[in-house]
Amino acid sequence: MAMLSGGDNDGLLAEINVTPFVDVMLVLLIIFMITAPMLTQGVDVELPQTKAVRNLPQDKDHLVLSVDADGNIFLDEYAVELEQLQGMLTKHVTEQNKQLFLRADKAVPYGLVVEVMGEAKAAGIESLGVVAEQPKDRREDGRAR
Repeated sequence: MAMLSGGDNDGLLAEINVTPFVDVMLVLLIIFMITAPMLTQGVDVELPQTKAVRNLPQDKDHLVLSVDADGNIFLDEYAVELEQLQGMLTKHVTEQNKQLFLRADKAVPYGLVVEVMGEAKAAGIESLGVVAEQPKDRREDGRAR
């Protein structure tokens, strides 16, 4: 009986085949590219409509303060109590020199919106943008359909 000795490696390769690794990484990349936009969630607010609408800036130097139809207050997507709002705005907006935009549902009582704006003023915020939607019966150029 002949025994095989370990010294003859004529037909064996000691290299790693990276093709399956690359295939798996490309599939994962595609999955993450598709699911990443779905992960960003916001607060459901039915905005009042107005004729003069500009888009929010796309940079990250702003925060959105939202008030939903039930009167719940959110700083971006984090719930905040009215009593805590001034401190949170001072910490996250004033100290970091960010812009603040207010989104309030059209069903929210005007008094609550004024209270929220008062807390923003007390936090030292001088400029507050108010977000609204363009009426659906108008085109992009502002003319009625």
